[in-house]
Amino acid sequence: MMGRILRIELRRSAALGVALLSLVVATATLLSYTEGFAGRWMQLAVSGRSLLMVMCPLALAGGAWLGRRDSRSRVDELFTSTARPRWQRVLPTAGALAITLVTAYILMLLIGAAWVLPTAGYFPIAAIAVSAVGVLSLIAAGWLGMAAGRAMPRLVTAPALAVVSVALLALLPDYLSVASMVEDRSDPAALLLTPVYIGGLDDLQTVVARVNLTQALWLAALAATGLLLLGAVGRRAITLAVLPAVLGAAVAIPLMPTGGYDAAAAVDPDAAELVCDNDGWQVCVTRAHAGLLPDVVGPARLALTMMAAKLPGAPSRAVETRRVQSWAQPDDAAPAAKADRAHTLVFDAPPIGRTGRADLTDADFLPGLLEAAWRQDCGGQQEDQDAYLARTVAAAWLTGQLPVAQSWWVPGDPERVSAAYQTLIGLPEAEQERRMVEARDAALACRTDALRSILPTDGP
Repeated sequence: MMGRILRIELRRSAALGVALLSLVVATATLLSYTEGFAGRWMQLAVSGRSLLMVMCPLALAGGAWLGRRDSRSRVDELFTSTARPRWQRVLPTAGALAITLVTAYILMLLIGAAWVLPTAGYFPIAAIAVSAVGVLSLIAAGWLGMAAGRAMPRLVTAPALAVVSVALLALLPDYLSVASMVEDRSDPAALLLTPVYIGGLDDLQTVVARVNLTQALWLAALAATGLLLLGAVGRRAITLAVLPAVLGAAVAIPLMPTGGYDAAAAVDPDAAELVCDNDGWQVCVTRAHAGLLPDVVGPARLALTMMAAKLPGAPSRAVETRRVQSWAQPDDAAPAAKADRAHTLVFDAPPIGRTGRADLTDADFLPGLLEAAWRQDCGGQQEDQDAYLARTVAAAWLTGQLPVAQSWWVPGDPERVSAAYQTLIGLPEAEQERRMVEARDAALACRTDALRSILPTDGP
């Protein structure tokens, strides 16, 4: 009997329409920026979590619309007079909404997977947990919306819930983060109660299991409260229905790390493992970027060949950096950059295009590879602008000309770079070579004046 009613609800209720609207809006938003997740499963899961900013308000509004159905049809008194418990009447509708919302979320991820599967070289199991938290959040939002629609069966309830939830999900975390920065403290642990993933996740990072499990516990408790409120009759039942959410928050907040989503992220050692091409000069990338290896091999070997021709003691292999691009970077986040640095060219991965392959449409990648030979990697020490400009001159020395495209130059004085380059090539070849070797040795030794011989600090 219950199954037949559920099938009827799936076919005829507004649950299907709510899910279709969520699917269309979320998928369109996801596919508008496939570069953000193409070729990477974890980034797809995190992108799905970010889109809860759109899907949760729609689930709340759709649930509220379904929740006021009995009142809108004026059958409340009729159903109340029957002997059948209220929870038996609302359960099929709640189940239909949950099934359709979950299906929409999974379909969105499956559509996005078409941009990941062809080039992905690594599938982190944690991506499933990250996605599962998104599923629970939609169920909780839908059932809470139904409870609100039943309690306030007015036409304005659904749009009001959508607007309020957008404000809470979008503005409150930003407000708390700004307040924490002003007061020079970490983001509160309660910030992780929101299911929307706020901020960026580096390709070599994952969301720690403790955060996934704690968020799942909290959202399951919130969903239980929504379902209990939907079936509650009387003040005592309503009071008891709120307990799961209260207890869930009381348990979850102490278990969550302070610092928001920056603290919830950790380096994934499996994603940072190296995948190498040994057919010639050895070129390695991380497993997370294994799909980029065919595109990187050619430019990397060309850079190594150019260095070997002009730079004594040039590196003999190229390895993608395993330095995590994060404000909270662990000291051991870049093992490849600290080992055998004199013989290893450590480079940054190129931008990833819409198909998951490397985007090498501009002229930035090869110059970036060349200048990396003079890059300082000194435990998070920030380089000044002169260092960037000096490395630009060094790369030009290897190629024999200043690049036409200057988009990769740090904003500064192109004239100063050009003058320094002309001064350098005006010296005898032996002196040019001596200066470049001296600058590279100083950069590897993390000396503050490492690149002075390339770009004097007092200008040309």
